[in-house]
Amino acid sequence: MELELLTKKTEKIMNNENYKYNDGGRADAGYKGKAGDCVVRAIAIATETPYQEVYDGLKEANQEYADSRRTRKAKKIKSKGTTPRNGNYRDVYQPYLESKGWSWKPTMKIGQGCKVHLKADELPSGKIICRLSRHLVAVVDGIVNDTYDSTRDGKRCVYGYFYNPSQASN
Repeated sequence: MELELLTKKTEKIMNNENYKYNDGGRADAGYKGKAGDCVVRAIAIATETPYQEVYDGLKEANQEYADSRRTRKAKKIKSKGTTPRNGNYRDVYQPYLESKGWSWKPTMKIGQGCKVHLKADELPSGKIICRLSRHLVAVVDGIVNDTYDSTRDGKRCVYGYFYNPSQASN
């Protein structure tokens, strides 16, 4: 029974033309195993920046954030370490992306409900970074680039996305 479910899941992933396996250069940078590094991967893929460069930049941004604030998030960063391997807060990665020339476009308001889903015909073309529930993912011309298919068959809600105004007309 488990093998049958695994086979069906694998077939489903292999048949999804809106998904492409892409670790953003993580393996090439020498990292192994599982990690909560979706922010690093998504930024590396969408900006075409080496994984290690993004990793180092976010690690530095985490350190600056933790050292300059007295919030719960800053304390949590200090306690778990500044590594972006274990997740990143929006308070850190949004200013990082904005410093690289990227802008935020919300697709949903509080209490409004989901209007945009993680599917090609509901997203702009070009390279974007979509914010989902507890996840960031790079989407290149409607194709999800990640280490797993996070589309939920096109039903995954997109809270908003980052885009580079100089690259596309969003």
